[in-house]
Amino acid sequence: PNVMLVGVINADAALHLADFRASERTCQLVTQVAGRSGRGPRGGRVVVQTSTPEHPAIRAAAAHDYEAFVRSELPIRKALLYPPFGSVIRIVVRSAVDEAAANWAKHLVERLSKSSQGDESIRILGPAPAPISRIRDRYRWHLQIHGPSSELLRNLVGQSMAGLKTPQEVVWVVDVDPVEML
Repeated sequence: PNVMLVGVINADAALHLADFRASERTCQLVTQVAGRSGRGPRGGRVVVQTSTPEHPAIRAAAAHDYEAFVRSELPIRKALLYPPFGSVIRIVVRSAVDEAAANWAKHLVERLSKSSQGDESIRILGPAPAPISRIRDRYRWHLQIHGPSSELLRNLVGQSMAGLKTPQEVVWVVDVDPVEML
């Protein structure tokens, strides 16, 4: 109750992450932090530092208008088949050898593309180095599969990967409707 001033430094930093939920997280974080100020009888003040004050996430948080943010965000998600209008599967490939991870990710994309031929509702993005491209001496590559339902995408992955023999130096993980894309 005694917090009268809250500062949010570089509030838009997370907006530039390669994650479709980045705007949502930014709006949520700024709103949540701002809510810490002024709970007592003396009121409070919030200062937000940003390079993009016009961004819908920043504007909605500043106005305490989450519904405005939702109205701006949902059409984008609908157009790109992101949740809640579609489903995403992310596959992350890891290896101590960058080339091995990259080649396996390319191989997975080829198999998925072949299995999904003719289905216009499915989009395959990648492969590409993961936004955090190396963790614990393992190189990371990822790909995304977008479609209208997780069932359709899970079936595609299952069909594409049936009988697949993974090289010993490679580990790969399938994440259905991932919470983060880093």
